[in-house]
Amino acid sequence: MDLAVLAYDGVFDSGISALLDVLEAANAMRGEIPHPPPAWRVTTVGFRRRVRTGAGHVVATAPVDAATDVDLLVVPALAERRPDALVAHVSGPDSAAVRRLVTATRSRGTPVASACTGTFLLAEAGVLDGRRATTSWWLAPVFRRRYPAVTLDDSRMVAMSDGVVTAGAAFGHIDLALAIVRMRSHTLADLVARYLVVDDRPSQSAYAIPGALANHDPTVAAFERWVRRHLGEPLTVGDAARALGISERTLQRAVRRTLGISPVRFVQAVRVEQATHMLRTTDLSLDAIARKVGYEHAHTLRTLLRTRTGSTTPALRGR
Repeated sequence: MDLAVLAYDGVFDSGISALLDVLEAANAMRGEIPHPPPAWRVTTVGFRRRVRTGAGHVVATAPVDAATDVDLLVVPALAERRPDALVAHVSGPDSAAVRRLVTATRSRGTPVASACTGTFLLAEAGVLDGRRATTSWWLAPVFRRRYPAVTLDDSRMVAMSDGVVTAGAAFGHIDLALAIVRMRSHTLADLVARYLVVDDRPSQSAYAIPGALANHDPTVAAFERWVRRHLGEPLTVGDAARALGISERTLQRAVRRTLGISPVRFVQAVRVEQATHMLRTTDLSLDAIARKVGYEHAHTLRTLLRTRTGSTTPALRGR
């Protein structure tokens, strides 16, 4: 499989390194499994012979024309976490060449992939319209506002949709690289993950901070503050809307527009966050924690924790 990894000025150092390291490890370990897949021939390409990363390191590249005949183009993330600066960059002249390359690559039918802030570059190039994608959980509200034609599932770590592969926050580049290996061999991907000590993490939900997401919208931020004040009580969307002086429909729309979920799901996320914190920092029983976060029975909380975090209660308490 011929694969091109694009290096461009401002690229996220750990992102491009993780991609190259995981793929190199996969090539090195191919002989350790029966029926190994063909090797990955990886070329780092760029618009100049040398590009400077976000941390100021210099990367030597092959001409970007080398990406014309590859089987997959991977665009690592941009080293920019400020939402306004990120949007300005991906939509401005500094990233025009990257957008043109992505558009031309997809027009030939060649798959493309990215992770974290790089998903914004793909969306700005228009190749995500009508497709399902993921990005950094903390940038999801900004992404939804700017790219309404994209179906964003920010709970997923990796999303595949019609020739486009996207992955979640920052070190989701590792998950992206493993997903590329898994396209050819599940066995090899599992072996590489074990050697690199990478846990299976299909979801970003366990990492998301509800308050950070809510702050993207004043109505949702007010709702979040109200939820936290009343967390140990039975909560309804109607009660919250009345307390905030808005209609239930307005609250539903604001939460859905900003977070991509219902108010009920957001309340669950806050309860999971608080319950997980108490499991890790106190000796309270699960029954006591359940009552503090608004559940009458520990079984309900135990099931929710397993569903949302992928971990058992003892595992969460032991971390």
